[in-house]
Amino acid sequence: MTNKRILIRGAAAVLPSGLARTNILIDSGKIIAVDASSNAAADEIIDASGLVLLPGAIDDQVHFREPGLTHKEDIETGSLGCAAGGITTFLEMPNTNPTTTTCEALRWKYHRAAQVSRVNFGFYVGATEFNIEELQKASTLAPGIKIFIGSSTGDLLVDEQSALERIFAETTLPICAHCEDETTVRANRAALGDELTIHDHSRIRDAQAALIATRRAIDLAQRHQHRFHVLHVSTAAEIPAVAEGGKYITAEVCPHHLFFSTADYDRLGSLIQMNPSVKAPDDALQLWDALTAGKIQVVATDHAPHTLQEKSASYPKSPSGLPAVENCMALFLNQANLGKCDLTQIASWMSDAPARIWGLVGKGRIAVGYDADLVLVDMQREKTIRNSEQLTRSGWSPWAGETLRGWPVRTLVGGETVFRDGHVDKFLRGRAVVCDHARGGFWSTRDGIGL
Repeated sequence: MTNKRILIRGAAAVLPSGLARTNILIDSGKIIAVDASSNAAADEIIDASGLVLLPGAIDDQVHFREPGLTHKEDIETGSLGCAAGGITTFLEMPNTNPTTTTCEALRWKYHRAAQVSRVNFGFYVGATEFNIEELQKASTLAPGIKIFIGSSTGDLLVDEQSALERIFAETTLPICAHCEDETTVRANRAALGDELTIHDHSRIRDAQAALIATRRAIDLAQRHQHRFHVLHVSTAAEIPAVAEGGKYITAEVCPHHLFFSTADYDRLGSLIQMNPSVKAPDDALQLWDALTAGKIQVVATDHAPHTLQEKSASYPKSPSGLPAVENCMALFLNQANLGKCDLTQIASWMSDAPARIWGLVGKGRIAVGYDADLVLVDMQREKTIRNSEQLTRSGWSPWAGETLRGWPVRTLVGGETVFRDGHVDKFLRGRAVVCDHARGGFWSTRDGIGL
């Protein structure tokens, strides 16, 4: 965090009240004025004429593969992609090797991130059927608990009802879950026989598998009055369940479930193989409608990279997962240019809503007293996504070859410029998030952006 006073002059800033051209004054890493004089005293002046200033994105679902799988990604390389993509804070998942199911493993990740991450960070604690005490002790360390209600790594699959009841009843951290019903997935797989193609992935992990597990988790949350966040909603069938879930339920959607569908398997094959799977084209359309209608609150990437060599294996040996942190914001800026959404919605989906849900102190808004985690974007800049230019370790994107209009051009973390002109600063480091779970939750009474 810098001790300098920084003036961002002439930006079209997305404020809680809406879009306004203004000057933002930063001191010691925090916003101290949103309507400062253009001549305010400052150690550094950033001319933002012609640019839009957004709150830095908060990606509440990434898989950075460290420890254990760092040939695919690690915390440092993942954070480089975040900085370039306008993501100033990430929350990382526990399915590493070893899994993050103890406070000791959590502390290791926080220590490692403090050494190498260019952006801010937080780490979920993973639930197993037997670690309830660790989940309770992690309440001061983690933003939340991650449950895999469906296939997962090692001991992270929690499918026994009694174990799920205990987790929802005896812990206090917000819970999020990967929702795919294991029994349904196995039955679908058995029914298809031995000759499988990539198209079968969406038949095995079908809409019913997602819906059953999502309903099951929502029922647990409602009965135990426990805050629950549905990760990567993938099918139209889930929309009524999350939209009508009540005050304890929030949900998110990922870019691959909005921009890809089963119609893209012939073109992209296992590059878009994900868990949950991509669904029919109509599902993608209805997910867009639900997002813009406020039935789904958050956009997150589920950044889960594998090498191209691993992805090129024939199905079902090919792994599920794709990289997205570098290009997610640009995908939505491009949609804003096409008229499918607006900048205020993007700020809500990618910044304000995740900050509220996880109780992230000082994050998610351009407002006095908030951290100066900011991204300047050029809405007229056109750029083609190329594998050779990706900063994350896997070195590819399923959107390679697509030309988008609207890109992040400068990212600030705690007032420091961490990304500019295509380059990430080698020396700057982010900080661990601070969570206030007592005031977290999407239903907070604080004034919000479009909420």
